[in-house]
Amino acid sequence: MVLKYRRFSDLSTSEKILNTVFLLTIGLGYLMALINLYYTHQGRDGKPGLAIDDIVIMYHGSDTQSRLASAINGIMEPNLRYKTDKELILRWIQTGADEAGYQQQIAPILNRDCITCHNPAVNRDLPDLTSYSGVSEVTKSNGGASVPSLVRVSHIHLFGIAFILYFVGRIFLLCEINIYVKRIAVVIPFVAMLLDILSWFLTKTLAGFAYVVVLSGALMGLSMGMQILMSLYQMWFFKHNPD
Repeated sequence: MVLKYRRFSDLSTSEKILNTVFLLTIGLGYLMALINLYYTHQGRDGKPGLAIDDIVIMYHGSDTQSRLASAINGIMEPNLRYKTDKELILRWIQTGADEAGYQQQIAPILNRDCITCHNPAVNRDLPDLTSYSGVSEVTKSNGGASVPSLVRVSHIHLFGIAFILYFVGRIFLLCEINIYVKRIAVVIPFVAMLLDILSWFLTKTLAGFAYVVVLSGALMGLSMGMQILMSLYQMWFFKHNPD
């Protein structure tokens, strides 16, 4: 008895609908992830928009910009109630981050907008912004992401994204294309993901690997997007030629 591989032409309409809503949801989720990535990393270099310098500061750090300055230029800026507060904090850092200035101008801002989360009683993983000693620690040169934080984010990505790539790849395997192209195509996003995560740690030491972070992330997104689009096309529009 000869068993034939399943193709999209073998699926019921219900299976096609299930696969379609799954792929569309994953695609939308990835777009939201890209938007979140933009708002998380943009502005760390003090300039609007997302640039390679923002990635360098995120992972490698900066000798000219403190952790606090990077945060309020980037992900934490929306938490400040008034835009003028950002300029006030940056000016205070640039002029030496003295305790008198902290007590008079900076503490009221941080107590109002930041210590709900940046409080050791709430979250010990975040910098302590409830006292001058804690705030002064993050006004020093930015050393980039810590190794423990990279490990924590890495294991989340490896477990979560691997499952997504597996299920997208399982659906993509039903496409009718060259078998060798198909085999390479399902491997590429996994390799790109591993290269992306490895380059986070390498960028911690060598800033130039920030380009690898960007390129490997783009490769993973493009390869997964290609699988989604080709699967949707062959599910609903491709003309199957029976053997």
